[in-house]
Amino acid sequence: MKLGLINSAWAQAGCDTAFGIRMTKEIGFDTIDIFADPLDLDVRERCLIRRECERVGLPIVSLACVAVGLLDFNPSVQRFHLERCRRYLDLAYEYEAKNLLLVLGEYIWERQVIAPAEQWQTGVRNVRELGKYAADLGLQIALELEPFKLSLINNVDTMLRFLHDVAHPAVRANIDISHLHLSGTAAEELQRLKGLATHVHLSDCDGKVHGDLPPGRGVVAFLPYLREIKNLAIDGAISIELEYSPQPERIVDWVREAYEATDRLMRQVGLRD
Repeated sequence: MKLGLINSAWAQAGCDTAFGIRMTKEIGFDTIDIFADPLDLDVRERCLIRRECERVGLPIVSLACVAVGLLDFNPSVQRFHLERCRRYLDLAYEYEAKNLLLVLGEYIWERQVIAPAEQWQTGVRNVRELGKYAADLGLQIALELEPFKLSLINNVDTMLRFLHDVAHPAVRANIDISHLHLSGTAAEELQRLKGLATHVHLSDCDGKVHGDLPPGRGVVAFLPYLREIKNLAIDGAISIELEYSPQPERIVDWVREAYEATDRLMRQVGLRD
């Protein structure tokens, strides 16, 4: 597999887009994931991302999209977020990416006001529509598994049930190793996602709360998960997710540390192309 980086690591440290892309390549990454909302991008930034990635030879594999409005009980909000996600997919096509990483979010009001089954079906219906749109563009949707107790998809069981209910081949699973650890999911559970996963996120955590740390700064045992990911034979990338560096002024060191640690782990299990 390829080793990539989600470019939000740079943006959250106050670095400009071109610098982040250039440093991602210079450090040694094979690919990049882009965290950028097409409704917020002006034409100059939109073109800059593609131009800089092409200039340094860094393929864009995935775009990340948080679209909690797909679960909203208001039809108007759902329609807006469906259209917004379609614009994300258009941008992914324009950038020749492989997938849209989609974060659905959580049940609202602690599952007490709206029946959980109703919110589940709302998500299924809207993601199925996006799957059709993605397939027409030759793209896939990679659903994020989040470790929070009210998340719609928060373990392998709920991921499999959601994929089954959506029943569209363009809609697949994203594997986030830190999230799996936080949700108490054993590495062996990944066997159940054979043929259903399309993208991987990797970061460390303290075992208690969401962290997005470089590997080695937390408690995650990566090798068992990476061995199972190798067995899944995913034709894609493992993308490092680093959010909110505690020392933004040292972000280059932070990213380089994460790259070197992940590269070593991947090579230990024979996963790095």
